[in-house]
Amino acid sequence: MIVEVAGTTLELLPERAAYWPERNTLFVADTHWGKAAAFRAHHIPVPGGTTSNDLARLSGLIKGTGCRRIVLLGDAIHAREGRGALDAVADWRAGHANVEFVLVRGNHDKRAGDPPPALRIECVNAPLLEAPFVLLHHPEESDKGYALAGHTHPAVKLRGKGLQRATLPCFWFTQRVCTLPAFGSFCGNALICPSPGDRVYAIAGDEVVEIPGIY
Repeated sequence: MIVEVAGTTLELLPERAAYWPERNTLFVADTHWGKAAAFRAHHIPVPGGTTSNDLARLSGLIKGTGCRRIVLLGDAIHAREGRGALDAVADWRAGHANVEFVLVRGNHDKRAGDPPPALRIECVNAPLLEAPFVLLHHPEESDKGYALAGHTHPAVKLRGKGLQRATLPCFWFTQRVCTLPAFGSFCGNALICPSPGDRVYAIAGDEVVEIPGIY
């Protein structure tokens, strides 16, 4: 799905990422690397492999878009207890050494700490200004540009005439802020409450579809 925003173009991808062709940059939010490992450290039985699967999805995006740069809009590592998963991230990073990687720190990053320097992920505090965008973690308006953010893991609930129901992750565009869906596959979702004039694009399998008039 190609959308116009703030005088430029974004490609919304079903892999829960947005590509900015003008700058050859891929935006993702909320990878939460090591979340499953952190749960297991607290004796909560959950499946393994989520970080590796998400990294494989990110590799596919790099290949598919040809991006030269990734900007992660906060919450790279879920918790200190999950930092063991960074071994998989290190292996992945070695295979994509030519791709620049920037992390705009989020609330989990403050607690879990930055990725190790060996991963060559530049870590910066919000806001990161890249006109026309203001890149940050918490979705909030800025007088410096149009905000791209994460944090809330937005989703929309759809209901069919046959009482079918589906909750789908989505991209949520308000007048001044776009909130990206969580990239991590082991993340919860939060239902959004759009206002008139907002644009909502849901991820339905391998498609991104606009959901009109849901406010």
